[in-house]
Amino acid sequence: MYDLPRRFTYGVIESYAAARGGEPVADDALLKYPGNQHSAEWYLFSDLNRPSGERVDSAVTRVMDPEEADLFYVPFFSSLSLVANPVRSAAANATAAPDKTLYSDEHTQEALMDWLEERIYWKRNNGWDHVFICQDPNALYKVIERVKNGVLLVSDFGRLARNQASLVKDVILPYSHRINTFKGDAGLENRNSVLFFMGNRYRKEGGKIRDLLFQLLENEEGVIIKHGAQSRESRRAATQGMHTSKFCLHPAGDTPSACRLFDAIVSLCVPVIVSDYIELPFEDVIDYRKIAIFVDSTTATKPGHLAKLLRKVRPERILKFQKELLKVKRYFEYEDPNGTVKEIWRQTRSELGVECHFTWEELLVIEIRYSFILDKDLVVVLHLVM
Repeated sequence: MYDLPRRFTYGVIESYAAARGGEPVADDALLKYPGNQHSAEWYLFSDLNRPSGERVDSAVTRVMDPEEADLFYVPFFSSLSLVANPVRSAAANATAAPDKTLYSDEHTQEALMDWLEERIYWKRNNGWDHVFICQDPNALYKVIERVKNGVLLVSDFGRLARNQASLVKDVILPYSHRINTFKGDAGLENRNSVLFFMGNRYRKEGGKIRDLLFQLLENEEGVIIKHGAQSRESRRAATQGMHTSKFCLHPAGDTPSACRLFDAIVSLCVPVIVSDYIELPFEDVIDYRKIAIFVDSTTATKPGHLAKLLRKVRPERILKFQKELLKVKRYFEYEDPNGTVKEIWRQTRSELGVECHFTWEELLVIEIRYSFILDKDLVVVLHLVM
């Protein structure tokens, strides 16, 4: 892991806090990363800074001699940087006090790359063995062309071009869940609602389907579907709703993925994924067909179809879904020592098997072949043969 200049790690937290009236602190240990759905960058950074004795059975080991490294992790807090300044516009700096220039995510991204591109280990192969986390769909947007050779840790490929990201070389991460984990066992006793959803009704791009689903479902018996923005009160209501419903709706947001899917998983609320195409985390170890119901957007928006489909699911099958959710829940818990962070590093290490001496055109051909392979063992063979 690079020991980056402070401005790219703790400095981002400090700038975020200062923009919201926070006071400077004398010790970086007192800085608190603000909890949000893109917290993976903090968990990975914290994990690699732990003593090696505490990182038992991790797929990666931090080395202090770069000559011993197989991968180079760049721990820039790119998602937090994106929102550090609540007013993200050029005009904001023009109206700022003369002695205070507002934080600029774009300038910080470019400064990072200017610094990185001077490092000998970057120059060695133009960043092929470097790892970047850009979990927010807009993170690193200004420099994405400069980092695309590396391994990207992303939530989905919704806003990335095919020559920037690939299932062959990159890793899909789960969002941090935003509601409390359900502590009980599988069971339907207190799950009286058929389907629950709470979130923004109106979204851009692929999220337009949400409004259609609201129109179709808001008057269905046993269905709770509410418009709600992020807030403490909304999270409490969402926790209650997900913990007392059999199914939880997961339509697209501004991009195909959203934290609501992972909220549902840790709630043992069977996800109903309405999507025509979605990349999901850790698909080589999780069979999502065992824990979720998939419905294409055309079928989901047929009047009366979705509610009728879910009412027909027998209790025994719902219990089976819940038991499978219990088995995989740890993969979506960032604070579990045997959970998300450990699996991200395993997935990242596996990218070493794809030695990227291909052109982007060749990688696209590999990805097309990869997408048609159903047998997970054949996927491993593909990595080795290619």
